Amino acid sequence: MSFKDITGELSARMPELRGRLTANAEIAPYTWFRVGGPAQVLFNPSDEEDLAYFLKNLPQTIEVTVIGLGSNLIIRDGGIPGVVIRLGGRAFGEVKVEPGHRLRVGACVPDMRAAKAAADAGIDGLAFLRGIPGCIGGALRMNAGAHGGETKDFLVEARGVDRKGEVHVFKVEDLHMTYRHSGAPDDIIFTEALFEGRPGDPAAINAEMDRITEAREKSQPIREKTGGSTFKNPPGEKAWQLVDKAGCRGLVVGDAQVSEMHCNFLINRGNATAADIENLGEEVRARVKAATGVDLHWEIKRIGLKQ
Repeated sequence: MSFKDITGELSARMPELRGRLTANAEIAPYTWFRVGGPAQVLFNPSDEEDLAYFLKNLPQTIEVTVIGLGSNLIIRDGGIPGVVIRLGGRAFGEVKVEPGHRLRVGACVPDMRAAKAAADAGIDGLAFLRGIPGCIGGALRMNAGAHGGETKDFLVEARGVDRKGEVHVFKVEDLHMTYRHSGAPDDIIFTEALFEGRPGDPAAINAEMDRITEAREKSQPIREKTGGSTFKNPPGEKAWQLVDKAGCRGLVVGDAQVSEMHCNFLINRGNATAADIENLGEEVRARVKAATGVDLHWEIKRIGLKQ
């Protein structure tokens, strides 16, 4: 499938744009599942100023979608109309240690890199990020957490750009973060976060991260084409236990499968389509509902058009 090429029109509207526009860009390779159709336009901004300029001049009728490392994402087979924005490069990938056991991190920095930088600087508290397969922007958007820690526990403030191209700084209390949820406006594209930890011993923090890594490798199919945890844990329940109880461990739809190792993970066995993966997830939800009466809710985001 291909979309109408609108990159020429956009370039004409934005003569001072420095970032790259690509028409009908293949974006499946940017996701962990490696599935999905193209982006009508892929925009890679040069920096925050360039991003703000682009959004200010982009017609409001054109839809905007943001992707990060693609670990918690299914792009549907019909692709994504409008503009897909993917942050990258030095401008969004910096990590700076600041006084007061603080760490300033760009939105496209992988969570595990932020955790390592904090550990090496003797900043304790951020080791949990080592167990999250995504980037800081995604962690801000969904209050990502693992191994007893959540983004909101150590976040001081976050910076982002809205759909009109205006820059905002949010204090953590402004974001109203709850379990796997941020109350930030939907149109905000996060560009940076400031975290504050506590003093700690680098060797001890690195040892804790090694423990987290070992635990993940033993219990999660991290070397497969997967998107991470598929369903949110219902109150007082574990999603994987409900999936297992419903007899879904190893269940297959097309070339997508519920992981045998950890049944809250779906995997692409090699040739799955986005529809295979999403249909498998919906089949799991239906079986869990029938077997347990519990409604599972997707943690993985599904975007784009179905074919």
